[in-house]
Amino acid sequence: MAKIAFILLTHKDPEGIIAQAERLTSAGDFVAIHFDARASRDDYALIRAALQTNPAVTFARRRHKCGWGEWSLVAATLSAAEAALEAFPQATHFYMLSGDCMQIKSADYAHRFLDAEEADYIECFDFYASDWIKTGFKEERLAYRHWFNERTQKTLFYTSFEWQKRLGLTRKVPEDLQMMIGSQWWCLRRTTLEAVLEFIARRRDVRRFFRTTWIPDETFFQTIVPHLIPETEIRRRTLTFLMFTDYGMPVTFYNDHYDLLVSQDYLFARKISPDAQELKDRLGALWDRRDVSFTVSNEGRVLFSFLTGRGREGRRFAPRFWEREASLGRDRTLLLVVCKKWHVAKRLVEQVRRQAGLAAVEYIFNESGGLPDLGGIERTLDKRNRHRRALLRMLFEHHQTDRLVVCLDPAAIDLMRDFAADKCTVRVLEIECTFTDAYLIGHARRVGLAGETTPPEVLERLLPTIRSDLRHESEQMQDADFPVLLRMRQDDSPEANAVPLAAFLGIAPALAHQIAATDYLFVD
Repeated sequence: MAKIAFILLTHKDPEGIIAQAERLTSAGDFVAIHFDARASRDDYALIRAALQTNPAVTFARRRHKCGWGEWSLVAATLSAAEAALEAFPQATHFYMLSGDCMQIKSADYAHRFLDAEEADYIECFDFYASDWIKTGFKEERLAYRHWFNERTQKTLFYTSFEWQKRLGLTRKVPEDLQMMIGSQWWCLRRTTLEAVLEFIARRRDVRRFFRTTWIPDETFFQTIVPHLIPETEIRRRTLTFLMFTDYGMPVTFYNDHYDLLVSQDYLFARKISPDAQELKDRLGALWDRRDVSFTVSNEGRVLFSFLTGRGREGRRFAPRFWEREASLGRDRTLLLVVCKKWHVAKRLVEQVRRQAGLAAVEYIFNESGGLPDLGGIERTLDKRNRHRRALLRMLFEHHQTDRLVVCLDPAAIDLMRDFAADKCTVRVLEIECTFTDAYLIGHARRVGLAGETTPPEVLERLLPTIRSDLRHESEQMQDADFPVLLRMRQDDSPEANAVPLAAFLGIAPALAHQIAATDYLFVD
C-alpha cells in the first residue's frame, strides 16, 4: 500500500502548519517541512517544539531564504526531499505541498489512487512549443542568466538582463536535455526522486544551468524527470487542483466551494483562503474518513472557463464563483501613507523599503506605470480604481507579503473608506505638510485650476480656497473614524515623528527614528 511523504514548503501560519502535519501523519503518512529562513525564528521554534515528538515528521536540514522565481525554491524542495528520503524509508511516494494546500479526498482514497498505477504525476510540456507561459519572459528565462530577484531587486534584475541582451551574452541549454515546463506541484515515486538526486549529483552542469534560470521551480523537475523516466510511466498532470485567473493569479477557494472541490479528479487543492475557516474545517475532517465516497465530475476548469468567457463578452449572468470573496484577507495589513506632497510620501516609503524591508507601492491610483505585469489589470488608472481590491490582492501575492504600504492622495477618501471596511487590518498615516504660496500655485497649475498666464490677482483670490480644500480633506479623514489614524507633521522633530511612524509600521522606535530623520524628507 502507498505511503506518502509530503514535502511541505511553508513560510507563515505556524499553527496551520502544525495542524496540517498532524492531520497528514494521522493516517500513517509522513511530512518533511521546509520553513523559509526569511520567516520568523519564533514561528519556526514553535513548529519544531510542537512536532518534535511526532516520529512521522522531519525537517529540512538547511533552511533557505526563498524568493519567488529564484533557485532558492528548488533548493528548498531538494533539501526537504533529501530529509524525507533519509527519514522515511517506508515512503513510496513524495508529494509536493504548500501551506495553502488542503486535501479534497480522504487518505484512503489517495492511497488507493496511487496504488492503482505505477506512475509519476508531474506536468511536463514542451517549453518552446506549449502555451503554458501566458505572459512575460519565455525564452529569456533560459537564454540569459538571472542572478537577481525581479520582485525585490527589480532595477538590478532588468539592468542585468538588458546588458546581457545588448552584449549578446546568451547561453545554450544542456544539449542532451529537452526543456519542459509545468506546475511545481508534483507527486513522484521513491525510485524517481532518488534518480533525480543521483542525476544532479553527477551532472553539475545541469544544476549550474538551472541555478540562474528564471522561475526554475517550473522547469527543473519537469525537465529532468522525463529525461530519466520512460514516457509510459509518466502522467503529465498534477494531482493538486489549481486554476488561474485571466491575470495569471491563482484562484482562491472559499467556504462555498466544498462540493466543487471534492468532485474534482485531484487529491489536493490550492489556494484555500485563510478566511475560509468552515471550508478548512470540513476538508480537514475529510482526510481520516473511511465512510465517504466521491463522485468525480471534474467540471471545475470548464465551468471557470465558461463563466469567464461570458464575462469577457459582456454576458455575465451569474456571480463569478471564484470571486465571491472580495476581501484582501484577515491575515493581511494594508498601510496607507496619505500625503498631498507626493514627493514627501515617495521619499518616506523608499526609506521604508530600504531600511524596514517592507513592500511598498506609490501613487498607483493616480500615476500610470510603476507596477509589474499583473495580466492587464494594472494597465490603466480606470482599471486600477475599478478593481482596486483585486489589484491589491495581486500585489500582496506578487510581493509574497502580508504587509503592504500604499501611497494615497488625501482626496482619495472613498478609497480609504473602502479599504477600511475590508476584513484586513488597515492603518492610515497622514503626513501633514506646510504649504507655501509658491507650492499652492504650482499645485493649482498641476491640477488645472490655473495656467502659466493666470493673472497674479486671480491666483491671490484662489489660494485661500485651495488651503481650505486641503484642510477639508484632512478633516474628512478624521471624521471617517478609521480604526488607526496616525499623523506625522513637517514641523515636528524626527523624535516626535518617530512615535507615530513606529506604531504605523510596527517597527522598533530606533528604526522609525532613523527613517524619520531622513534629512531631505520634507525638502520641496
